[in-house]
Amino acid sequence: MIRLALNLNQPEDLAQVKGTWRRAIGFVPGEANQGLTAEIEGSPARLADYDDSGWDVCENVGEVVSTGVCFAWWRVTVEIPAEVDGVPTNGVSVYFETTIDDYGEIWVNGEIDLPSGAFQGFNIPQRILLTREAVPGTKYVIACLGANGPMAKPFGGVFMRYATLGFEKYR
Repeated sequence: MIRLALNLNQPEDLAQVKGTWRRAIGFVPGEANQGLTAEIEGSPARLADYDDSGWDVCENVGEVVSTGVCFAWWRVTVEIPAEVDGVPTNGVSVYFETTIDDYGEIWVNGEIDLPSGAFQGFNIPQRILLTREAVPGTKYVIACLGANGPMAKPFGGVFMRYATLGFEKYR
């Protein structure tokens, strides 16, 4: 198997996928009380066409933000490059991989893979398949929701431990 990875927290790797991380605090950023209301039906920040242009540009996904019971979103649009380290990407499998401290959800193009993209417990690594047959130039909107924990008595803040894009091909 051939495996190559881009560290999406490094400017040179992020440039290869033409991405810019944006980050905002809250379940529904910009709303009163960070959008936390009883029986809310969801956050629009998960949707592919959500306008995050007013969010802060995030140069370090590992930076701790907020405290206590808190939520934060990180969003990036990635474009599959024609090659990574001289290896063509056409037809390879592509995965987004991260661990969000403490709990995380991963939405790709406004959809979630419930077995691997929903809250996975306390600091559990997540590996989300973007495609089994990459086509260079294809774009994916990745939206990551983080929540601080433990939920009944959280400590610290919320952050992403890492964010990588893995390219895999079986020979």
